[in-house]
Amino acid sequence: MTDFFAFIRDHADKLLEQTLTHIGLTFVSLLVALLIGVPLGIVIARRPKLAGSVLGIAGVLQTIPSVALLGFLIPLLGIGVGPALVALFLYALLPIIRNTYVGIIEVNPSVKEAARGVGMTDKQVLRKVELPLALPVIFAGVRTATVINVGVATLAAYVAAGGLGEFIFSGIALSNVNMMLAGAIPAALLAVGFDSGLARLQRLSGEKLRVGTLIFLILVPFLSAFYLVPGRQDKLVAGFAHEFYGRADGYPGLTKTYGLNVRPRLIDQNLMYEAIHRKQVDIISGYSTDGRIKAYDLLVLEDNHHAFPPYDAAPVVRQTTLNRYPDLGPTLDLLTGKLTDSVMTALNYQADYKKQSPEAIARQFLKQTGLDKMPESADRTETIVMGSKVFTEQYILAEIYRQLIEGHTRLRVATRTGLGGTQICFDALRTGAIDFYPEYTGTGLLVILQPSATRLKSLPMKPDSVYQFVQQQFREKYQLNWLKPLGFNNSYCLMMRREQAQQLGIRSIEDLVKFLDKK
Repeated sequence: MTDFFAFIRDHADKLLEQTLTHIGLTFVSLLVALLIGVPLGIVIARRPKLAGSVLGIAGVLQTIPSVALLGFLIPLLGIGVGPALVALFLYALLPIIRNTYVGIIEVNPSVKEAARGVGMTDKQVLRKVELPLALPVIFAGVRTATVINVGVATLAAYVAAGGLGEFIFSGIALSNVNMMLAGAIPAALLAVGFDSGLARLQRLSGEKLRVGTLIFLILVPFLSAFYLVPGRQDKLVAGFAHEFYGRADGYPGLTKTYGLNVRPRLIDQNLMYEAIHRKQVDIISGYSTDGRIKAYDLLVLEDNHHAFPPYDAAPVVRQTTLNRYPDLGPTLDLLTGKLTDSVMTALNYQADYKKQSPEAIARQFLKQTGLDKMPESADRTETIVMGSKVFTEQYILAEIYRQLIEGHTRLRVATRTGLGGTQICFDALRTGAIDFYPEYTGTGLLVILQPSATRLKSLPMKPDSVYQFVQQQFREKYQLNWLKPLGFNNSYCLMMRREQAQQLGIRSIEDLVKFLDKK
């Protein structure tokens, strides 16, 4: 618990900023939902034939998983605030429309007849009778919509719209419980606090309720404005993956080595390339063998001070698995040196740009290298479990391994792909949930082993030296084996659109820092 409070203290400024952003996201979408949902509820109360269709459509929208809804919206609206606010608005609609509709139709007909009997018009009946009597029911819908939006707003960080989800996504990627709690606890407190406040408002009666409603309607635009609070603007907008932003070999390493100081938009790593392609960001973190570098004509900035260590890819396997299945190690080693930087980049390009399946890419690669072999029809009684992280290259490597193993041995391969960040894969391997997965030496060094600064300084940052060090340390500490490298180095890197980088005269990370430091 002490570590958690220390984390909160160290990140208090960012936590406050993201909390205000979260409040703003919630109430911007709620304000739009109120402006559309309440009138729509009134309309269908007046025209009951429309009620079934309108409520049905709103209900269907409510059932779409939030990540899937964001996925549908990204091609239309890109990343950032657009898809986040539209998704939150759609989720808030159903409870507001339905409760407005129910509140009005449940007003006693005799009360409405009495109002008309004293000469009130339909508009006056609505304004002076139906809405005041329906107000408690409408408020119940607003309470529901508010709580839903506070929860769903955490997913805004997936599309670089900010909010407390930044802490949650980063914590998941880095397996950092304190970071996850720093986002989850304030989000839960916001939901409880807003619900309690609206509940107290709902329990008011008569004139107090009308005054309270007026105050709430004034507060909603005010709370919405938190999203518009301006922050520091950099000359170039950076978009970093959540894991890269927190890893020692990611942004912190760049800050230490180059003095780079930016306020990046944190975004799911699979959306970064789309963001820079759409010119919504100017700099992204990425991987040096990614196929989208060629597809989108990006320039990888030279790491002239070697902030990023070597990242030679190799399978990491449990020693007990190698002992139990003696033919597994030699089979995996068949790929040694077969996947060069250019080959891996071409395979990634086929998946990322040409949209070919990892299965088809793997089969073609194995045929070209002479390693393709049809699995024997004999029964397979033994199964090994292979894991992978959640990006294109890992899916391709996993499929290559699966086809290779099932073609050259009598083992069945069960895949656990898309496991998320490094720590999740490593923990699964260490505990026996998986038997092996493809990893990178630089990641093994800085993320898993985390040697002291003195030890790092004495270690030559050369591929062979880093490989031998992680191989030895993994054997001694975890009884895990690094088999022979595949042949490519997938380093972390920063990239920009080539045209923009050339216009600004930026070729390296050092050039980027100098450009950003100019006043």
